Amino acid sequence: MSSSEKFEGWVSMNDDDHQKGTMEWKEYTPKNFTDDDVQMDIICCGICYSDISTMSAGWGPPIRPLVVGHEIVGTITKVGKNVKHVKEGERGGVGAQSDSCRSCHMCDQQLESYCANGMTGTYNGKYTNGSGNSFGGYATKWRGPGHFVIPVPDGLESHVAAPLMCGGVTIYSPLKRYGCGNPDVQTVGIVGIGGIGAFGLAFAKALGAKNVVAIGHSPNKKDVAMELGATDYISTGDGKTNPLLEKYHKKMDLIIVTANNADQRYDYLVQSLRPGGHVIAIAVPEKPVMPIPMGAILFSGGNIGGSAIGAPSQIAEMLQLAADKKPNFMIQKRKMSEANQAVQDMVAGKPRFRYCLINGE
Repeated sequence: MSSSEKFEGWVSMNDDDHQKGTMEWKEYTPKNFTDDDVQMDIICCGICYSDISTMSAGWGPPIRPLVVGHEIVGTITKVGKNVKHVKEGERGGVGAQSDSCRSCHMCDQQLESYCANGMTGTYNGKYTNGSGNSFGGYATKWRGPGHFVIPVPDGLESHVAAPLMCGGVTIYSPLKRYGCGNPDVQTVGIVGIGGIGAFGLAFAKALGAKNVVAIGHSPNKKDVAMELGATDYISTGDGKTNPLLEKYHKKMDLIIVTANNADQRYDYLVQSLRPGGHVIAIAVPEKPVMPIPMGAILFSGGNIGGSAIGAPSQIAEMLQLAADKKPNFMIQKRKMSEANQAVQDMVAGKPRFRYCLINGE
């Protein structure tokens, strides 16, 4: 990696760059370096569908120029004097969040992703101290607050660690919070067998769940779901019937919804819960979702909730679990130089199941 201070990356200036493959490789100006910051030469960066929703303005107008990518692993090249937990020459990673107030009651409980004063995204954000905008990992370098840089354990390959920084922890967080693998949370469902759903199957197995049920729209992903760690596969078919309910009526302890389709049948899901069980949504649809199924909630005794990304302490815990247990993740390497094509392939649903852009290949 270059030791120069030049920051270059794939810059998006238009809402249709993800469709046309028109991100431009160019220089941009990062935030000012402060005593609380870390700088890294980027080794690799995963592609998350959040990148596409942001580029396309699906979640609102982004800040341009925009460099996306929040599943970053790099070699640390510069450390501010206030940062003590990482050193130059080590590998570090950063996920979807790169700053919070670090003083509110949420941050005090190591729940920075729920900061009461709001979070700064690793890209498409503005740092509250006025030091500049945030830029992501489709680039040669990254710079940002060291608090959100997590050491990458030995024994965990960089291209595996990178997609875990957002996609992995987004599903690891609710699995862990709602007790996956505990004696009373042994039957766990994962809805949507895509990039994050694939992580969910692998982590549910690694956390000790006895029954890991993959729930997909069609039967086409059954074999790969079983390879990832599922013990059963349910195809929801045409959406007019509830095959999940036929087999797991009031038996599911926890269901994580990774699919972001607005017509998701939460009534079908909650009816499959045991009393006290949870359906947790982690995807953000770009359109309004179906009404809350109050009748199904009342008569199942189940709960519907949501979960956002994961805090730095949780990312560190997840990375260590991945290094120790080596779950079966399916991650495909793509060249950073081919980011435009990789993004278009992501939109087309081609990855099985996650892409990671690699610098220098």
